[in-house]
Formats: sequence, C-alpha cells, structure tokens
Amino acid sequence: MNLADGRVRSHLVAHGRGSDPAHTGWLERFSNEPRSNATSAGAYRTGSLYLGAHGRSMQLEGLDPTNSNAASRAIVVHGAWYVNEEMVGHSGVLGRSQGCFAVADSSLPEIMARLGPGRLIYADSDKVTA
Repeated sequence: MNLADGRVRSHLVAHGRGSDPAHTGWLERFSNEPRSNATSAGAYRTGSLYLGAHGRSMQLEGLDPTNSNAASRAIVVHGAWYVNEEMVGHSGVLGRSQGCFAVADSSLPEIMARLGPGRLIYADSDKVTA
C-alpha cells in the first residue's frame, strides 16, 4: 500500500512448501525453524539487492520472534517460474518456495522498484490455526 495516496497494488506470491505440505494452495502453518521450508509470519525489513541462484533477489531481515531466522534461512524476495496466472490456470495452485517470498518473474521489476532497501513487508494470515 502506498501510504501517501492509499493506492494498493497486489501481486501473486508463493508460500513455502512446508506451510502447505499437501499442496492444496492454502497456507496451513508458519514456521521459523531452519529447514522447515515454511513461510514465517511477521514483519520483515527489506535489504540489499543481489544476483543469486534465483536471479535478481532482495535480502530480508526478520524483525519478530516468529521470523528471526529469516537471514540464516536465506529467506528473500525472488522471481520464480512457478508463480503466475498460467500456473494457477493449469494446476489450480501456484508452486511453492522453500519459505521465500517468490513472485512472478514479470512482477519482479515493479516489486524491486517499489520496495527498495529499508521498507516493510508483513506476512500473516487469519486462516492459520497452528
């Protein structure tokens, strides 16, 4: 959300496979544990851009006890081939990350430009009961 003018822009984002073990498309649980492959809840501060295994990516710092392992788990924002409308149309669900904020490759330039370093991302759901 742009706080200056109230505009909202949404993008598809995959959750971690550890958060949706049955691959239903619905996030079932959060986890901050290493090797959980799950999405972690809470506030994140965006960091530096870098070129990594998934191409252009942005580091994240977890700001809450529920995501304090984000940096050591290498939870980042990156583009992914399995995040797009065609994937949803074909299989009914997006692919899943290993806990990262995986977005459509086509959305990545806009997301990186809008976020930049030092911005806030917040991950939560009112549907998770774990």
